[in-house]
Amino acid sequence: MARQDNTRAAIGKALEEVVMRARCGKKPCCLGLMAAGSELPLQEFLCAARDAMEADPALRITGIGPLPDGPLPHGLDWQETENSGDAAAAVMESLLGEGRIEGAVALHYPFPMGVTTIGRMTCPGSGRPMFMASSTGMSAPRRAEAMLRNAVLGAGVARALGLPLPVLGVLNLEAAPQVVRALSHMVGKGYPVRLGESVRRDGGALLRGNDLLCGAVDVCITDTLTGNALMKVFASFTSGGSRETCGWGYGPSVGEGWDKIISIVSRASGAPVITGALLYTARAVRADLPGKIREELRLAAAAGLEEELAALAPAPMREEAVPPPAIPTDAELHGIDVLDLEAAVHCLWRSGIYAEAAMGCTGPVIKLPALSQGAARQLLTDAGYL
Repeated sequence: MARQDNTRAAIGKALEEVVMRARCGKKPCCLGLMAAGSELPLQEFLCAARDAMEADPALRITGIGPLPDGPLPHGLDWQETENSGDAAAAVMESLLGEGRIEGAVALHYPFPMGVTTIGRMTCPGSGRPMFMASSTGMSAPRRAEAMLRNAVLGAGVARALGLPLPVLGVLNLEAAPQVVRALSHMVGKGYPVRLGESVRRDGGALLRGNDLLCGAVDVCITDTLTGNALMKVFASFTSGGSRETCGWGYGPSVGEGWDKIISIVSRASGAPVITGALLYTARAVRADLPGKIREELRLAAAAGLEEELAALAPAPMREEAVPPPAIPTDAELHGIDVLDLEAAVHCLWRSGIYAEAAMGCTGPVIKLPALSQGAARQLLTDAGYL
């Protein structure tokens, strides 16, 4: 009987996909929308879900959070939780694990080291979209390595969304010239991207603020914290900073070995940005973004990515620390400088405290067991990391 039920469900799902493709030319897509913890009213999420489903009739959305007053928009499902980001995140994880949703848009998620998100913004000088690689999470603890990895991950997202030969530029920050050189070497070895040109008179692939305003490239490469600040400025400048009103949010999560599509919006993201994030995430799901990133990493490896990363790496740490046995991490420490994150984790390891480096939406995070939180805070304060 169970086998018959499973067969009927599979046939029903296949028929639904055929009908949906015939009706609107798209594969059905089911997304979760975390709607707890925002600084804006819950109505913003309801309007965003309605607008996204109107723009993409094959999209199905499940809201996750406190149950709204009044009727829900047509087609919107809801999973009620407490008005807590942690409670909503736990339900979101469960729905992803069960396969009831294929991706999600969240207000917060502590991505592990190596995973980052690729934002997408509107350039006000031209109205054209530009990817920001990256905007939350962190692909590597050191800026130069992170920016080169961000270039590959950003190119992979752009390619998945329909740009066969993305144009890349590197924001003119510390380590940017080395990253441009590394990318030039990889392009010379066959990596299929193009390096863009600044609109400033001296040109080159190093981007200035002018280039961001006009959208001189398809993908702007930067470190996460800079990218996060830029995303906030470009998304909220029309409101004077009170809320984010334009763009597609902070983007879907990508990284080596990472198979979840979790996109980020902020607590100040209004309905238009949440709508954009839902549509961006649906495109990423339909494109099989994790598979596209695996292929992108393969292309980059063939063009010498590991050699270029090795050339960018600083001298190894003098004291090697061995991590204690892994145990569940249910607490977080904030306030560590991103450049000190790896060293701070090693400091805890040497004292027998298991810890992991991560990057949340507000900055670097050390994940650790709650029972060790007090001792860890004191150790890191004494060592000068807090």
